[in-house]
Amino acid sequence: DLLLVKIVMLFLLAASIFSWAIIFQRGKFLRDCRAATDDFEYTFWSGADLNKLYNKLSSKEKKLFGLDAIFVSGFKEYVRLKKQNINQSEMFLDTVQRSMRITLANEEARLEKNLSFLATIQSMSPYIGLFGTVWGIMHAFVGLSNMQQVTLATVAPGIAEALVATAIGLFAAIPAVIAYNRFARDIDRIAIQQETFIEEFSNILQRNVGAAPPPAPAAAQAQSG
Repeated sequence: DLLLVKIVMLFLLAASIFSWAIIFQRGKFLRDCRAATDDFEYTFWSGADLNKLYNKLSSKEKKLFGLDAIFVSGFKEYVRLKKQNINQSEMFLDTVQRSMRITLANEEARLEKNLSFLATIQSMSPYIGLFGTVWGIMHAFVGLSNMQQVTLATVAPGIAEALVATAIGLFAAIPAVIAYNRFARDIDRIAIQQETFIEEFSNILQRNVGAAPPPAPAAAQAQSG
């Protein structure tokens, strides 16, 4: 009875299917995030009016991610502090940066979502497959003791089925390893871009401390009216 080996193989197949679903979903999300990051940087550094950019993005704040969300959180805090006439440079900068870094932490959590599952699959699957193989081969050899005549034909099916468990384990683990490493590199690149933007944007806002407060966003004007 190789029921345990079959259970192992079914488990590994399910893990592989779930792993591929995460790979496709995370791959699309990271591609979208890289594209959105590049688009935002191009718009921001091409000399766009920050007030207009903020008004445009803040109208869909709940749907924002990446640099869009970081910019909106930082500029919103900037507008609030300017309205309160808080012009102490150090306090001003710390407050704005704190707001952006909270958003950054949330964005990093979104980027890393389900990566821990891929890491688990890549490390666990080969060993589970090997366990199924060892159990199946052991069961096959134990069954030989009940046979009067042993031939290759009697042993081969059980051993072959047991070896399939290792093959399925590798089939589940190898794509997870490749995807995890690729996603980790992409996340590091995006994280560096976001960290760099926070520092550069903070410098821009710091230079504007003491200047006239920016006009209130269109949404805020409508609410006050």
